[in-house]
Amino acid sequence: MLKSKPSVLALALATAGVSVMFMASVASANDAQQAIKANPTQESIAVLAADKPEVKTEITADDNQEIERISVKGYSRSLIDSLNSKRFGDTVSEQLSADDLGALPDVSMADALTRLPGISAVRTGGQAAEINIRGMSGGFVFSTLNGREQVSTSGSRSIEFDQYPSELISSAAVYKSPKASLIEGGVAGTVELQTVSPLSIDKDHSFVANARGMHNDRASEVFGAEEYGSRLSFSYQGKFLEDTLGVAVGYARLEQPSVATQFIGLAYNDSKELDGVANDSNGPVDNPDFEYISEGFEMQHLGGVETRNGYMGAIEWAPVDNFILKADAFMSRFDSESFARGFRAKLGGRNASVANPVFDGNSVIGGTFNRTSRSYTRVEIVNDDNQDFDEVNSFGINADWQVTDRLNVNVDVSLSSAKSDFRNGLLWSNVAVDANADTPIFDENVSISYLLNGLDLPDIGFNQADAFSDINRVMVSKYGIYPFVNEDEVKAYRIDFKYDLDTDFISSIEFGARFSDRTYSNDRSVFEYGNDGAFSKSEPPLKLTEDMTTVVDWQGDFSYFPSYLAIDLDAALNAWFPNGVPQPVQTWGNADGVVDPHGYTTNYSWTMLQSGEVYEEVLSAYVMANINTEIGGLPVTGNIGVRRVDTDQSATMLQNVDGDINLGAQNIADSVGIINQNYVSTVQGVSYTDYLPSLNINVNITDDSLIRFAAAKVMSRPPINRLAGDISASVSDDGKINGSSTNNPFLMPFYADQYDLSYERYFDEGAFVAAVFYKNIDSFIDTIAIENFDFKANGFNVPDYIIDEESGEQIATTNGTYTTAVNNAKGGYIRGVELAYTQVFASLPEPWSGLGFNASYSYTESEVQSITNLGGDTTTQDLPGLSNNVVSATLFYAYDRFETRVSARYRDEFVSEQVAINEQVVNFDAETVIDYQASYQVTEGLGLLFQVNNLTDEPTKSYFGNQQKTGTLQYFGREFYLGFTYAM
Repeated sequence: MLKSKPSVLALALATAGVSVMFMASVASANDAQQAIKANPTQESIAVLAADKPEVKTEITADDNQEIERISVKGYSRSLIDSLNSKRFGDTVSEQLSADDLGALPDVSMADALTRLPGISAVRTGGQAAEINIRGMSGGFVFSTLNGREQVSTSGSRSIEFDQYPSELISSAAVYKSPKASLIEGGVAGTVELQTVSPLSIDKDHSFVANARGMHNDRASEVFGAEEYGSRLSFSYQGKFLEDTLGVAVGYARLEQPSVATQFIGLAYNDSKELDGVANDSNGPVDNPDFEYISEGFEMQHLGGVETRNGYMGAIEWAPVDNFILKADAFMSRFDSESFARGFRAKLGGRNASVANPVFDGNSVIGGTFNRTSRSYTRVEIVNDDNQDFDEVNSFGINADWQVTDRLNVNVDVSLSSAKSDFRNGLLWSNVAVDANADTPIFDENVSISYLLNGLDLPDIGFNQADAFSDINRVMVSKYGIYPFVNEDEVKAYRIDFKYDLDTDFISSIEFGARFSDRTYSNDRSVFEYGNDGAFSKSEPPLKLTEDMTTVVDWQGDFSYFPSYLAIDLDAALNAWFPNGVPQPVQTWGNADGVVDPHGYTTNYSWTMLQSGEVYEEVLSAYVMANINTEIGGLPVTGNIGVRRVDTDQSATMLQNVDGDINLGAQNIADSVGIINQNYVSTVQGVSYTDYLPSLNINVNITDDSLIRFAAAKVMSRPPINRLAGDISASVSDDGKINGSSTNNPFLMPFYADQYDLSYERYFDEGAFVAAVFYKNIDSFIDTIAIENFDFKANGFNVPDYIIDEESGEQIATTNGTYTTAVNNAKGGYIRGVELAYTQVFASLPEPWSGLGFNASYSYTESEVQSITNLGGDTTTQDLPGLSNNVVSATLFYAYDRFETRVSARYRDEFVSEQVAINEQVVNFDAETVIDYQASYQVTEGLGLLFQVNNLTDEPTKSYFGNQQKTGTLQYFGREFYLGFTYAM
């Protein structure tokens, strides 16, 4: 591991020396953009016209020529603004202008970004959250705010863009090809968000207020769900002291109902001989005659409220013409309190009695499962309570000094931090023979019949269906809460130099350095009481009363599901724990190596082993030459450079040495004072150095068209939480041992060589863009599953048997599956085509001059595949985030003070993490999301707005391997907004 690094300034000066040597061998020319402006045509001026809010019909291009200039405003103007930014950028990029973000009041930046070519989103709770770029998931996307690296509450490197209110972001860019001056980290691309620069506004003072009410039309189907919500935002920008001091502040609040009705199929984690056929193809390794059995399924009502408060502030000072000092801050508080109610059917594994099985390949997709004395077959009434409190902070100070006419120096200091406090509270209830008995008995007469119907709701039947809504039968049997707190913080220091040259080939040299220090931590804790698979004798179940419960009926397509009891969580817990509900703790419990378990009877060592810290220090430096020349009479711009990156990563780990003092065994205490003597605390990791060259070439083949070519080596570091050390093993109800070490502090980055080629044609009222890209990825992180893993032989402390709490019998333990993370040796290509077309019909006579549309299409394919057995049969699945076809389109119309538009986003099948199920990457069905908006400008300052999101109530549907094995079917409802905007 690196123990020392050169200072940032020293490294910057070293790069300066390289720059001088490079400068000596090149010559200079004018900037291509300046060439266009110096020799304007009708086409080029029409695109640039959107730089001003009001456009006249004529301008003077030079002393002898008058050229018509098309007038554009509103949404049309915002599109042209975005095209301008794209056209004169030096990389392959997509842009969103400030007016674009304000014109379509997206709930968050995630929604706004999905309107760009090649970009799609994964919906969580009906809202776009994670961004996919060019068929790659959010883990491959690097994100910055005001040029500074952003950390996330997700526990990984994937930014949750729904925490960034669109009202507080002035512009956004997606860089699909990198340049050396950009911070490394995005194999898929880099998303750059910008807050406002108060000295750059035209007005001396500007104030904008937005207020909207909202309604979800499915909330009435979910007992206890909120139907109404609201959005509110204010922003102010002002210039003072003769335009030398600028101030900007903003606040945005979102309070929206979280609503869903869902069916969830659980993974296939067991097997049993059911078809009588020996040596089935694709059967389990340990039992090739067996067929795969699902753990079960769930049916749930979800409801709650999501509240987001966003704050933005900036102060900018320019005491002299050549110096600007800016301090800015962005904060987001995203709180979610939600419930999940319904029932969970556990089929019972191989010890269940199965009749009339229905197969898809070697996997069971239907049948009747009956409980036996050895199976865990049951139906649980679930009343889960989830709370998630997220904080995002970004602070920075930037000094920009134009030292001479040629030399510019920029210094930036920043802090980005995030914290997530997720509290997953679960309340299980089970059916008793008679809940009024002095000693209630768990009803073991359980029969579950079901038949999956692919991407439609299944057929189901329960012999206990009438009991699910009967307080004389249902008893609360277990409560568990499993908090997961993670914190992420990065401090960064950056210095950049730019030196303008007077040569015929290179216009300027840029060089600089950056140092970042990142710390990530996660903490697990637990409190459990009772038993979810039976009635505990030592922790007996709770008798429900009518004031604690409400009978809930399903509605709509789900109406044939049996009714169940919704339980008031607080009332039940207060009755069960009259002296106060115990709080969760991080503890060993009665794990092996414990001196005194303090009365604990369960092994909770996972709370200790899965808690820890990750440290990451990165020192990078770059040199980049900006190209500005003519070749064969054609203007050529771009850049060429290289970025060097030194990374030092490590993580804390608890290593089991079985109490051997010679191996460093220590007395390690938990939060309640229990001491374990088996472990040694270590810090382990790796350091590495990377060189990342990049090239961007832009050739203006005519005044209104250009060709771009880009080539680069790129990298994305492993998700930060995958570097944390975690080793655990547990024994299930039927005695099977399963374990994991899904994280690994020695994981290396993803690397790729990528190439981009695009053609861009700009005309009076729009543009056409066609691009092809190719990425050759060296390797990926795989989570591999080792069947029949010998846990004892590999140092795991696991029991030889467990005691069935209900029968008191001994159940011998058997080896199951061990999962772990590795860098695989095989990568592969990702390649694709992107097309985009924008047309604004501003030259048509009224009332048609306000008509227009923009559309994009991307096709992406990859040879990269992974193996999955979540659906039982082993099969391949595509790269997470990849949809072969992604289409987005907006049709808009404006006349006088009225404007309306309809937007649609389509993506076909893709792979991602299953909703509501942790660590299960499954297939998702194609989806089309349609939004509609209409607005009317009552006065110059006051505008009214009506909007519908998810107009067709598009659900999310997923499956395991093939569509016959249902994953999640989740319906969110439509969201209606009505409100106003006032600006002055």
